[in-house]
Amino acid sequence: MSVRIFSTDHRVIARQYFFLSLFAVLFGMLLSLLMRFHLVYPQTPVRVFEAIWPEKASGGVMTPELYLSLLTLHGTIMVFFVLTLAPLNAFGNLVLPEQLGATGMAFPRLNMMSFWTTVISFLLLIASFTCQDGGPLSGWTAYPPLSALGAIAGPGQGRGQTLWFFSIGVFCISATLTSINFIATVIEMRSPDMGLMQMPLPCWNWFVTSILSLLSFPVLLAAGLLILLDRLAGTSFFLPAGGGSPLLWQHLFWFFGHPEVYIAILPGMGIVSHVISVFTRKPVFGYKAMVFATIAIAFLGLLVWGHHMFISGLSPYSAIAFSVLTMVIGAPSAVKTFNWIATLWGARIELTTAMLFCLGFISIFVTGGLSGLFLGQPQIDAYFHDTYFVVAHFHMIMGIAALFGIFAATFYWFPLMFRRKLHEGLGKIHFYLTFVFAYATFVPMHFAGFAGNPRRYADFTTFDFLQPLLPLQKGITHSAFALAAVQILFLGNLIWSLRRGPVIEWTGDTGTWQR
Repeated sequence: MSVRIFSTDHRVIARQYFFLSLFAVLFGMLLSLLMRFHLVYPQTPVRVFEAIWPEKASGGVMTPELYLSLLTLHGTIMVFFVLTLAPLNAFGNLVLPEQLGATGMAFPRLNMMSFWTTVISFLLLIASFTCQDGGPLSGWTAYPPLSALGAIAGPGQGRGQTLWFFSIGVFCISATLTSINFIATVIEMRSPDMGLMQMPLPCWNWFVTSILSLLSFPVLLAAGLLILLDRLAGTSFFLPAGGGSPLLWQHLFWFFGHPEVYIAILPGMGIVSHVISVFTRKPVFGYKAMVFATIAIAFLGLLVWGHHMFISGLSPYSAIAFSVLTMVIGAPSAVKTFNWIATLWGARIELTTAMLFCLGFISIFVTGGLSGLFLGQPQIDAYFHDTYFVVAHFHMIMGIAALFGIFAATFYWFPLMFRRKLHEGLGKIHFYLTFVFAYATFVPMHFAGFAGNPRRYADFTTFDFLQPLLPLQKGITHSAFALAAVQILFLGNLIWSLRRGPVIEWTGDTGTWQR
């Protein structure tokens, strides 16, 4: 058993990352449902709150502190342990050596160590939520001075917040090790007759994503170490009272935070390119344009972090520069979208479940990207920044679109990962319902943002100006519960297929029934 658990086989490690991400997404989804329920029924007792945090949920009613803790954990889990791990670490480990003609990853032991370091990070994160003196309350962005104050100076910001920073630090180490491994595998392990411009598009996307990770995660690690010194050693890197600057944290965090958007979405773009090519029976239109668009997205993604800080007192000249760069980054994204459409044009499309999720990815990516045009304008962002419009935008572009890429990869490469096949009928029902309820959940949030509905509030019912929006918020909540319920179909399909699914022997880009 120890050999299998601590295996250096890239396929075993891919499965381990897959199940870790699966557990993380189920846990993160549960947290979001608890928050959504509380937002529209804030005085309804829910006994699970007392089980999670008895001191902060007297009578089963969630307190603002518990809500902020759920918010922090939900964002952290989904961004780091789902959107980062599944498309890159799980499917990258599984497929990259196969597509490069390599026998495995460049550093197998480093690969194994990266996974177990990630497990430690996840356990630290869960532990931060269970601390009796309070879980982390700062949101996944952890803005100081709230997050930089220790237990004495900041009530409720004790060991939970400190453990949160340790968790993120350990994750940054894991992500850096993974990036080194992926980059070395692409450069040194690919087949001798395969040049860089002959690599399949998923390999290019994993390669560029790894470079992004290598450049951005160490910055977050350094920032986390500095803020831990503020909390534990009495320094003032980010505390104004001691001469520090909270804006320094924002610059460091978003220098990581915006590339993180592309760390989550670029692997999905590579997966979509590959699956579309297979099920249209034709090469992706404009291979070189797709490669250069991937590189351009990554490069520009490192330069636009300031558009997250338009309302922080940023110089108007800097704001204009970041705004222009934000608009420019839409060009390579448009190149990819038009090339996918050109590939579909005139093709005999086989609408498998994987292909349906790719088409859904394109739809949601375009929809979410359009709302980004508004947020890229400093004057408009000043109004929208702290509203549900931003929640809708990043859930569409970073959350749902990336998850559709993960679903496409799961249905397409499931035989390679587990030697069995997921049920296509259940998969298609799962896709159609997920597609409908995803739009029903997040499109109305744009309208809530237009109406000025603030985000991060734990209770809307106490504000008179929000009363007209309560029916809209209730509709969003009901759609969110329906969206979560639909995922039971996927979970059931997964469990059934692991035990009783048709046995498949994977050969290249097609599966053949094992005789």
